[in-house]
Amino acid sequence: MTDVVDPVAWIPEECRHRFAIVRDEVAVAGTRFVLARPESAEDLISEQDFARDERLPYWADVWPSAFALCDDIVERPGSLFGHRGIELGCGVGLVACCAARAGLEMTVADYYDDAMAFAAANVRANTGQAVVTLRLDWRALPAQVERFDVVLAADVLYERAYGALVAQAVGRLLSPVGLAVVADPGRVGASAFLDEAATLGLCPVRYTRSVVVSGRSHDVDVLVLKRTAPGV
Repeated sequence: MTDVVDPVAWIPEECRHRFAIVRDEVAVAGTRFVLARPESAEDLISEQDFARDERLPYWADVWPSAFALCDDIVERPGSLFGHRGIELGCGVGLVACCAARAGLEMTVADYYDDAMAFAAANVRANTGQAVVTLRLDWRALPAQVERFDVVLAADVLYERAYGALVAQAVGRLLSPVGLAVVADPGRVGASAFLDEAATLGLCPVRYTRSVVVSGRSHDVDVLVLKRTAPGV
């Protein structure tokens, strides 16, 4: 794409007043995206939030795993078009931008309302798609959840306890014949995620992808999961 509307224009006014916002230009497989994000993730750390539930604002940075997941998405030409997708732990929305460009009708989910606001603005500015937002805490999933054809997540296994919880979220959200793709750089929750996924009948295929971000090379595991018994 050539021209991108300034994503800050789509960020709610209340957020614009609270954050010092920068714009990053990134490229994925030759496609240019302009992402708005808070200037400093460290400035967002709240002692009150951390004391309540150990919440840290990881969402405000774009992590190498997001680039690896984006590369996987763009290598699935045509297969995603018209399907419904959700990104868990959407952050500022780079993965959702790539997914929307690939033709997925996207929902962005996060524990932080501010993350969803930035992700929705970035997707709207870069793709024209008005995404659905879903505040989601995988420690306390609602009794009823929608199911999606494609479930995406990048670098969400950074706490050991999150491994099983994220697998359970994927199991709840994934349609019977759906596809889940999780990118992980070797976080402490990865083993528990794979164990719980197997228990839930989610069969993973794992491969490693190398990405270069800010001049540094990173190896990221990409886990592609489908149900072993479609129709469940």
